[in-house]
Amino acid sequence: MRLLPRIPWRRTPRRLGAFMASTASTVLLAAGTTGCQAIQPLQAAQTRPDVLSAPIGDQKVQDGGSLVMALSAEPDRLDPTTSSSLYTRYVMQTMCQKLYDIDDKGALVPQLATAVPAISPDGLTVTIPVRGDAAFADGTKFTADAVRITLERGLTLKGSGRKSELGPISSVKALDDTHVEITYKKPFAPLAAALADRAGMILSPKALTEEGTAFGDHPVCVGPFKFVNRIPQTSITIQRDPLYYDAKNVHLDSITYRIMTDANIRAANLRSGDVQVADSISPQDVDALMQQKGVGVLQVGSLGYQGLTVNLGNTAGVGKPYGRIETPLAQNALVRQALSMAIDRKALINTVFNNWYEPACSPIAPSSPFASPASNACPEFNPATSRQLLQQAGVQTPYPLSMVVSNTPDSLRFAQALQATVAEGGFALTIKPVEYSTLLDQQNRGDFSLLQLGWSGRIDPHGNMFNFLSTGGGNNGSGYSNPEMDRLLTDASQTNDAAKRAELYGKAVTKVQQDNPIIYLYRIRSLTAYSSKVAGIETFQDGVVRLSGAAFVNGQKG
Repeated sequence: MRLLPRIPWRRTPRRLGAFMASTASTVLLAAGTTGCQAIQPLQAAQTRPDVLSAPIGDQKVQDGGSLVMALSAEPDRLDPTTSSSLYTRYVMQTMCQKLYDIDDKGALVPQLATAVPAISPDGLTVTIPVRGDAAFADGTKFTADAVRITLERGLTLKGSGRKSELGPISSVKALDDTHVEITYKKPFAPLAAALADRAGMILSPKALTEEGTAFGDHPVCVGPFKFVNRIPQTSITIQRDPLYYDAKNVHLDSITYRIMTDANIRAANLRSGDVQVADSISPQDVDALMQQKGVGVLQVGSLGYQGLTVNLGNTAGVGKPYGRIETPLAQNALVRQALSMAIDRKALINTVFNNWYEPACSPIAPSSPFASPASNACPEFNPATSRQLLQQAGVQTPYPLSMVVSNTPDSLRFAQALQATVAEGGFALTIKPVEYSTLLDQQNRGDFSLLQLGWSGRIDPHGNMFNFLSTGGGNNGSGYSNPEMDRLLTDASQTNDAAKRAELYGKAVTKVQQDNPIIYLYRIRSLTAYSSKVAGIETFQDGVVRLSGAAFVNGQKG
């Protein structure tokens, strides 16, 4: 994976330097952690090799066993049509197969489909061949009509997060049991990439009829595993599905996802053997874990980002008509530009995350084939100019900000470091920690002024931008609406010319950096730790930990 170029670090701002030198213990206390490493001095950027899997190789595989994964946040509703959480994707990945998936190189590969889509010369008709040998966990046959029902649900269900991902569909029909035809009003290039995510998870028509909007309480799909139960805020358990078309290659009896929001607790449970896999290992812990016998660490750069969402008009909830928020932050782009320029992304990432993560100023990763000089460009860090912009905007300084953030230790460490650095630029930042599920709810309801949250990323830029930046987008928590942005993103989705798409997305990024409905901060490296008792675990650039092929090895069984 291509990383950001090495850039010499500039002098650390006075307040951030004071934060590093004298308030590290305060941050650790506020974050509710013990035994964390002190914040490290600035150092040169490192290029780290990706480790995407723990292969089984020639190890002896044990049939059966119950694997436990420590999950860093509780998933939202287990309904692919409405879900917005990365952690839901972890669980659904093993239960709800998609029409397509991505491989370790980021390429699309068929899953419930049997080949890539066939597209008519005018780009308006897409035909997808699907498997004829699969069954849902409730025993009903998987057919093209089930695909039709799922896609139509994504387009019409109230609260669907998939509508804008699927594009301007005119109709969906099953030509026979194994072929689906999708007709578009205008060409839509990102379809296959969208079907490699939640929009492509095909749901049992029988379960949809019986459960309706409560489908997420008892999800039924095609997959190596099937849903068993959920204990809110505690665990989700799934078990091997004997009806799965490739059941002979599924090794585990069951997987339990235990919710452990504290990275230190996840690491401790991995060391003790109570869990065999743990996601989102903290950069504070990873170096020590990598040296520990019997523990391995997968790591891969992200297609996504962490950022600040600014509430510009989300007054009634995502998907509802936008309102007007009478604050300088919401009304004046100069204030938002000042905030972006007050953030020293490089210094923050180095000090808080021990140089494991990368600065980011765009929703398009530098490794993307659609990256360009425009999408890689980053606003200058200049606190003096930030103060000048605030003065030009006519606001008094320090300008007060209130930021909602997840109450995990790493998030709180970053928030307090951010608080210190933006003070140099004329801002007084107040931090409001909440549980992750509450954070998602406040974002959806528009109950925030400024909110720090991330997106795990998609292989096509449409999946990282349209839902968040287009008027009425399914994840547009900002309430941002700009006709120029709508046009750029729509035009980019309607051409198959990769160079033209890259140019249009570059222009869209430039517009984002002018309006700043989202202020991009950094990209994580997905760090997943595992016990050497298990193998067959994978994690790719989409941030999802894949356990479908996992197994206990060499005589070990959970």
